[in-house]
Amino acid sequence: MLVVSLAPAADAANMLRTSGTGHSVRPRFLADCNVGRLARWLRALGYDASYHARIDDSELVREAAAENRVLLTRDRDLTKRRVIQTGVVRAILIRDDEVTKQLRQVFAELGLELKEALTRCIECNSELETRVPAMVVDRVPPYVRRTQSRYSECPDCGRIYWAGTHWQRIREVLLGL
Repeated sequence: MLVVSLAPAADAANMLRTSGTGHSVRPRFLADCNVGRLARWLRALGYDASYHARIDDSELVREAAAENRVLLTRDRDLTKRRVIQTGVVRAILIRDDEVTKQLRQVFAELGLELKEALTRCIECNSELETRVPAMVVDRVPPYVRRTQSRYSECPDCGRIYWAGTHWQRIREVLLGL
């Protein structure tokens, strides 16, 4: 059964899907245009988080249903749609403007864990692929070449990732979750 999460302390066990073998499956998200930063953070933390800057509410709900995604929104009216109220589409009504509080809410309501950070492209949501330094040497700044040995690349948009100082700032934010 799918559950709509509008309460602050939803039962995490009811919010997680299970596979046919009984193992929990990582939720996939669809972020409304009002929580785009949340989608980027979820991607950075390894979660599949689809996002469209401009999409009609009915299309948003259709996509969430078709792809079995948890809809993330700040739009209370959107959560009043029948498919959400009846549990056909799972939705979380995000209560706060601040992205760290939004993350805290989603993690608490779904019982999420931080396991696979830096495994998805924050721009296009594709899974990253490991690259040896020689494959990216001409596409990263000189300082990065000297200080980093592990890289990932998005196979779709070509963006290169490494665990630099920006990742340390992300870790500091995560410690607050």
